[in-house]
Amino acid sequence: MACSNLIFFLILSLVLAFSTHALSYSPTDTINVLLKAKNYQLIDSENRLHAWANKTLYAPCDWTGITCNASRVISIDLSSFNVNGSFPDELCKIHTLQHLNLSDNNLSGTISSHSISLCSHLHTLNLSSNYFVGNLPDFGDHFTNLTSLDLSSNNFSGHIPESFGFLQGLKVLCLVNNMLTGTFPEFLTNLTELSDLELAYNPFQPSPLPSSIGKLMMLEKIFFSSINLNGVIPECIGNLSALRNLDLSYNSISGKIPSTIGNLVSIEQIELYHNQLSGELPNTFSNLKSLLYFDASENKLVGRIPESLAALPLESFALNDNFIRGSIPQVLSLNPNLYQLKLFNNNLTGTLPLNLGRHSGLVDIDVSGNKLEGTLPPYLCYGKKLERLVAFNNKISGSIPELYGECTSLNYVRIYNNNLSGKLPVGLWNLSGLEFLENRNNRLEGSIHPSISNARSLTRLLISGNNFSGGFIPEICNLKELVVIDMSFNRFSGQLPLCITILKNLEKLDLHGNMFTGVIPSTLSSWRILTDLNLSNNKFTGAIPSELGDLQVLTYLDLSRNLLSGEIPVNLLKLKLGVFNISFNALEGVVPVGLDNEVFVSSLIGNPGLCSPGLKLLPPCSKHKALSFCKVMLFSVVVLVSLGLVICLLIKTQRLLSFHENIRRSLKITTFQRIGFNEEDLLSELLDENIIGSGGSGKVYRVKLETGLTVAVKKLFGVNENTEMEQVFQSEVETLGNIRHVNIVKLLLTCNGEDFRVLVYEYMANGSLGDVLHRGKVGEVLDWPKRYEIAEGVAHGLAYLHHDCVPTIVHRDVKSNNILLDEEYKPKLADFGLAKTLNKKGNCECVSRVAGSYGYIAPEYAYTLEVKEKSDVYSFGVVLLELITGKRPNDSSFGDNQDIVNWVRAVLSSYYQGSTDTGNYWEGLFQLVDPGMGASIHEYKEIEKVLDIALICTSAFPDNRPSMRNVVELLKGLKLARSSHAEM
Repeated sequence: MACSNLIFFLILSLVLAFSTHALSYSPTDTINVLLKAKNYQLIDSENRLHAWANKTLYAPCDWTGITCNASRVISIDLSSFNVNGSFPDELCKIHTLQHLNLSDNNLSGTISSHSISLCSHLHTLNLSSNYFVGNLPDFGDHFTNLTSLDLSSNNFSGHIPESFGFLQGLKVLCLVNNMLTGTFPEFLTNLTELSDLELAYNPFQPSPLPSSIGKLMMLEKIFFSSINLNGVIPECIGNLSALRNLDLSYNSISGKIPSTIGNLVSIEQIELYHNQLSGELPNTFSNLKSLLYFDASENKLVGRIPESLAALPLESFALNDNFIRGSIPQVLSLNPNLYQLKLFNNNLTGTLPLNLGRHSGLVDIDVSGNKLEGTLPPYLCYGKKLERLVAFNNKISGSIPELYGECTSLNYVRIYNNNLSGKLPVGLWNLSGLEFLENRNNRLEGSIHPSISNARSLTRLLISGNNFSGGFIPEICNLKELVVIDMSFNRFSGQLPLCITILKNLEKLDLHGNMFTGVIPSTLSSWRILTDLNLSNNKFTGAIPSELGDLQVLTYLDLSRNLLSGEIPVNLLKLKLGVFNISFNALEGVVPVGLDNEVFVSSLIGNPGLCSPGLKLLPPCSKHKALSFCKVMLFSVVVLVSLGLVICLLIKTQRLLSFHENIRRSLKITTFQRIGFNEEDLLSELLDENIIGSGGSGKVYRVKLETGLTVAVKKLFGVNENTEMEQVFQSEVETLGNIRHVNIVKLLLTCNGEDFRVLVYEYMANGSLGDVLHRGKVGEVLDWPKRYEIAEGVAHGLAYLHHDCVPTIVHRDVKSNNILLDEEYKPKLADFGLAKTLNKKGNCECVSRVAGSYGYIAPEYAYTLEVKEKSDVYSFGVVLLELITGKRPNDSSFGDNQDIVNWVRAVLSSYYQGSTDTGNYWEGLFQLVDPGMGASIHEYKEIEKVLDIALICTSAFPDNRPSMRNVVELLKGLKLARSSHAEM
C-alpha cells in the first residue's frame, strides 16, 4: 500500500510539474510579454502593431509579424516596421521563440550583456540597420542554438568580444558597416560551421589576414572589404573549396595572388581591387570553372593576362588601374557567357579580338586608357545587348563598323582620343536610346545626319576635334534633353538656326574653331541654365546681343576672333563672368565704365574702333567722343549741384518727408511679412549703441520701432567689393523668403541699396543657444527639459528643410550660435547665408570649398565637398552633445586634435570598454553631463537616450546617420515614453 501511495505521489508530482511548465508557456503569458514589449520598449508611432491586442480570437498567432507552430510563438519579424525604442529584450522571455528579426527600424541605445543573455534560446537574431551604439554585448557559450547573427549597419564600436568565438553553432555572422576597432578577430576562425562571414566597412587596426582562415572549410562567403587588412593573402585560402564569394577589396594587401586560388573550385566572384598586389596573375585560374566576376583593378600587377583566365565563363572581368602589360587574348572572344569586360587604365597593347562579342551577349566593355591599336571589333553588338562602349585614350584606327548603327541597345559611347576615320554610321546618329556620344579628337568626317532628330534621349553631343562639315542642322533642336553641345574645331559652316535657343536644358554650347556665319541669335530667354558659351574663331557678324546680359548663370563667354560690330552692350556688366573675351572683332565706341579696367585689356584688344580714356593698350577716344564724354560729365555735375540746392530748399521748407520718399524710390524693398513700419525708421537706428552681435558677414542691430515692435537688423559688410557677401544676401532671401516654419526665424523684409544690404528679422529675446550655453548670464542655466525642447524644435526645423521643402534645402552651418531662442526659449534656426538647395533628383551637389564652422563640419565634407542632408545631421549631433555637456565643440579641455565627438566617445569607451557592469557606463555618463543642469536620475535616463541619438548622428559613416525625419521620431519616442511613465 505504501508502495502504491509512493507511485501515485510521483505520478502526481510529474503531472503538476508538467502542468506548471505548460502554464509558463500559456498563450496568456505570451500575450502579456508581447504587450509589455509593445507598450514599454517599442514605440509604434505608425500604429503598425495595432493588431497586438488582448481581445483577438487567435491571439497571439494571428498578430502582425508573429508566426506560430502548434500555438506556440516561434518567430517574430518586425523588419521595416519603422518602430522606435530600445532593444526589446522582453520578447526573449518567450522561451519558444526561435527567430527574432528587428532589422531596418529606428531602434537605438546600447544593448547590455544581461539583456542579450535572455535570448540564448534563439536560432536567428537580426538587428541590422538600426541605430544601436556602444560596445557589442557578450554572447556566451550558452547560445548553443544560435546559427545566424546579423548586427550590421549600426554604430557599434570597440572590439569584438572574444565570447563570439564560443558560438560554435554559428553559420552566419554579419557585422558589416559599424565602427568596430581592434585587430582582426582571429578567434572567429574557431567557428568551423561558418558559411557566411562578413566584417566589411569597419575601422579595424591594420592587421594581416590570419592563416587560420583556412580552417573554415564550410565558408561560402567572405566579405572583408575596407577593414585595413595588410600583409599577404595566405596560401591556405585554397583550402576553402566551398567558397563562392571572396571580397578583399579596398585594403592594403600586398604580395602575389597565391596560385592556390585555383583550388577554389566553387568560386563565382573574386574582388581584389584597390590593394597593393603585385606580380603576375597565376595560371591556375583554369580550374575556376564557376567564376563569373573577377576584379583585380587598382593594384600593381604585371605580366600578361593568362589564357586560362580568358577562357573562363566570366560575366565580369576587371583589371583596371594596374601595370598589366601584354595583349588581350583572342580566346576571350570565344567566351559565351562574357557579360562585362573592364580592362581600363592598364598598359595593354595589340588589338581587340576580332570576334569579341560574336559568341556572347556582351553588355558593357571598357578598355580605355591603354595602348590598343587596330580596328574596333565589328561584332561587339552581335547579340543586340551592348549598352556601353568605352574605348577612349588608345590608338584605335579605321572606321566605326556599320553594324554599330544597328545596335539599338546602345546608350553610352565614348571613343575619343583615338585615330578613327571615315564617316559615322548613319544608324549611330539616330539611336533612340543613345544618351552619351563622345567622339572627340579623331579624324572623323562627313556631316551630321538629319535622322539625329530621333535620338531624343541624347544629353551630350561631343564631337569636337574632327573633320565634320556641313551646317548646324535644325533637327538638333528636337533633342530637348541636350545638356552639352561641343562641336568645336571642325569645319562646320552656315548660320545657326534660331531654334537652337529653345534648348532649355542646355548648360554648355561650344562651337569655336569653325566657319559659322550670320548673326548670333538674340532670343535667349530659354537659356536659363546656360553657363558656358564659346563662339570664338568663327565668322559671326552683326552686334553682340544685349540679351546675353540676361543669362543669370553665365560664367564663360568667349566671342573673340569673329566679325562682330557695333558697341559693347552695357547689359553685359550684369554678368558675373570668370572668362570674358570679345577681342579681335570689329567693335567700336567707348568701352563701358565697368570694363574700363586693366584686367579686361586682353579681352578687348584687336577692336580698332574701341577707345578708352584710361586703358593704355586701347586708342584714346577722339575729341568728338571726348567732348561728348565731357558733356555727359558736365551735365552730371550740374544735376548733382542742382540736386544739392533742391535738398537745401526741401530742408528749409520742412518738406523732408517728400525727400525721404525720393530716397525710398532709390531702394529696392522686398516685404515678406505684414509690417507696420518703413525702412527709414530702420536705417536711422543702425547705430553702434544698438549693436547686439557681429559676425563674418556683418553686424546685427536691435531696433525698437515707434510701433513698439522690436526687430533684429543685419547689415552686411562691403557688398560692392565682396561678391561673397552678395551671395550670402541672396541665399538668405531665396531661402527664408519662401519658407514658413515655427522653428525657422522669420525674415520680415530686405532693403537693397547701392552700397549696402539689410535683412530684417523677428527679434529673439534670448539671443543664440551658443550665448546661453557658453556665455550665459549669472544665474541663467538651462535645465534639461528646456534643453530637450530646444533639441526637438531644431530637429523639427531641419526635418522641414530636408523633407518638406521642394527642392530640399541644406543649411550647411548648423551650430549653437545659429539657433536663436525667443522669450520662452523656443528655438529657431537662423543664418541661411550658406544654405544650398539640392537638384530635382535629390542628388548631392558639389561646392568649391568647405563651408561651415570648425567643430560642426562632417568629416566626409572636408574631402568630398558634397552638399548632403547628412552633413546637417552630423552638425545637429554636435549641437546635441553641446546641450548635454555644456561644452563648446572644440573645448580646450579635450586636448590637442580632439573635438567634442571624439572626446565623448573616448570617455564612454574608457568607462565601458568590454565591461558587463552597466554601472561603469553610468559613471561615464555622469562625467559627460553638464552638472549645472542639476538633472534628476529620471532625467539622466532620458539624457542617456538623447546621447545615443547624438552618437548615431555623428557617425563617421554618413549612411549610418539617420535622416532628420527619423531623428524627430526618435526624440518624439522619448517624449511618448516619458508620458507613458508619468501616467503609470
